[in-house]
Amino acid sequence: MKIHEYQAKDILARFGVAVQPGIVARTADEAVAAARTLSADTGRELWVVKAQIHAGGRGKGGGVKLARTLDEVRDKAAAILGMMLKTHQTGPEGQLVRSVLVADAVDIERECYLGITLDRNRNMPVIMASTEGGVEIEKVAEETPEKILKVWVDPLIGLQPSQARQLAFGLGYEGQAFKQAVRFITALYRAYDETDCSLAEINPLVLTPTGDVLAIDAKINIDDNALYRHADLAELRDVHEEDPLEVEAGEHNLNYVKLDGNVGCMVNGAGLAMATMDIIKLAGGEPANFLDVGGGANPTTVEAGFRIILKDPHVRAILVNIFGGIVRCDRVAAGIVEAARKVDITMPLIVRLQGTNAEEGKRILDESGLKVETAILFQEAADKVNAALA
Repeated sequence: MKIHEYQAKDILARFGVAVQPGIVARTADEAVAAARTLSADTGRELWVVKAQIHAGGRGKGGGVKLARTLDEVRDKAAAILGMMLKTHQTGPEGQLVRSVLVADAVDIERECYLGITLDRNRNMPVIMASTEGGVEIEKVAEETPEKILKVWVDPLIGLQPSQARQLAFGLGYEGQAFKQAVRFITALYRAYDETDCSLAEINPLVLTPTGDVLAIDAKINIDDNALYRHADLAELRDVHEEDPLEVEAGEHNLNYVKLDGNVGCMVNGAGLAMATMDIIKLAGGEPANFLDVGGGANPTTVEAGFRIILKDPHVRAILVNIFGGIVRCDRVAAGIVEAARKVDITMPLIVRLQGTNAEEGKRILDESGLKVETAILFQEAADKVNAALA
């Protein structure tokens, strides 16, 4: 689950991570009030107004602006709020900005990068640090990988003080800034670990002329599978930032990810879903989605799956690929027939059943009167997808 920058900073601050002071606002008037509050605390009158969306590259898209007066805060907040902000992560359609973060402008002497994620090859959290702050870490990894310092943390013993010092030293901090950086890294790892993050990223991590080390930006992703342990964090979800079809699928307990192809697929089991997407590509099509209805496919979940797939205007055919292990194929076939009669499916529908009672399931579909192509073998399904797209 992704959260906004202001939410991430609130979480990090609770763990002792030094962050840039800021207040979220949803109207231009609230932005001015936020700026006044910040100015009263700091005595400065220089602010940054930052669009709050779940995407990077906001500055390049015009979603981050400097304001030197309260009138400028109002004008720039009004300009950002309601805009369709387009970045390299939003796609060409952009993302609607519903809130802004008004933050104190910070004098910057140097920018670095600091991030923590899971290294699935080593089954350990890895902390990545780089002196190339303010730059996408993927670009640094591609062009200058030697500038990325990595430290792996044994989850059984946690981050060791020597590792935090190694990272701070590798980033070139000295004196009081070195001590602050060690505390910062230690607090960031604690926040990552205790909130079950899949990603905690600070870019940029800045050193100010006065020697302070603090987070100017913050990105946190929380492991969905751990949200049952964090009811307070689950409340931070902003469904406006998610694909509407993925939100709808979640309401039906379906695992759905929208893709850019032309063949909708409905499968039970993640591994079979991946294989199904491969067979679609081999047949000359492109998968339009990943949709796993789970082991207990029934008329209700199948109907919901059909309705979600059909809302994608790019879909030209549907492939249902079910393995009858936990659930019998004849029951799945009966569920498909019941669901398809409730949903107006006008495009080619191919159903492959394999496993327990597969032949009986095929017979039910063939005798249903529905316009459906049936298959038992994977190659059969691929050939029929190819014919449907021809």
